[in-house]
Amino acid sequence: MWEQLLVGIQHGDQRSLARAISWVENEVDGYEDLLRNLSTGNAPITGVTGPPGAGKSTLVDALIGTWVGMGKKVGVLCVDPSSPFNLGAVLGDRIRMSDWYSHPNVFIRSLATRGALGGLHPYIIEITSLLQSAGFDHIIVETVGVGQSEIEIAGLADTTVVVVVPEAGDEVQTMKAGLMEIADIFVVNKSDRPDADKFVNNLRLMLAPAFHNKKQTIAIIKTIASTKEGIENLNQAITEHQTVVLDNERKVLLLTEKIFRLIQKERMKGVEKNYLKEAVRIANTKHDFNIYAFTREFIKKNLKG
Repeated sequence: MWEQLLVGIQHGDQRSLARAISWVENEVDGYEDLLRNLSTGNAPITGVTGPPGAGKSTLVDALIGTWVGMGKKVGVLCVDPSSPFNLGAVLGDRIRMSDWYSHPNVFIRSLATRGALGGLHPYIIEITSLLQSAGFDHIIVETVGVGQSEIEIAGLADTTVVVVVPEAGDEVQTMKAGLMEIADIFVVNKSDRPDADKFVNNLRLMLAPAFHNKKQTIAIIKTIASTKEGIENLNQAITEHQTVVLDNERKVLLLTEKIFRLIQKERMKGVEKNYLKEAVRIANTKHDFNIYAFTREFIKKNLKG
């Protein structure tokens, strides 16, 4: 069955792609075989993040329009906060980007964070691999927000765009350590608002120390996404950033962590939690029960390798 999905993905069939993403999200039997047989894609990944209300989705909508107008195929993953009841996506970006919902060169999927601390979906690496295998020219990942715990996007993306608004001075000051770490491009959206130029100048001053630690200057682009103003400048900044091949240590760390978790998962195959629970229940009745010694013995008896 996964073979049919693989063929569909490689031919750019969006139904096959959507189904494959659901397979991965729900760990349907065969999804690992599908992932292991994916062809390697090289579509650049652009991460778009920033505080709520900064206009990230409107900006993404404008970027889609620019790239589609250039004849490009665009895949978009919108990572939304999870519903506390069913872990589904709350915001539903596909509604906000309804102009592109049925466009043959655009694929949009909303994903829930499902409690992932990095601000992304727990299977975001696998899902972006599916999109790259499907032959997209550009992949956009829009994240929930930005903060100290939400820097995973910087490891995933080739270019990380941080979107802020002129009124965000205090908020940026609070978050600036995290922002400086992850931003490749700053977008000051809604720049027709008062004090936008003053905010841009203050942002440049704030970022000045960070330039010494960057191989490329952090571009600051003014946009009014609702009217598409400044989008061409943003497109040019993204293109310039992605044409320079840089060592991305953050990506290496992200992939290392992912592979480490995959190895753990593989070793844990065949270990049922209920079986572990019963073993703990029995061991806990002994007066000399030590969880660390118990864990070591359990691994020796039950885990692979």
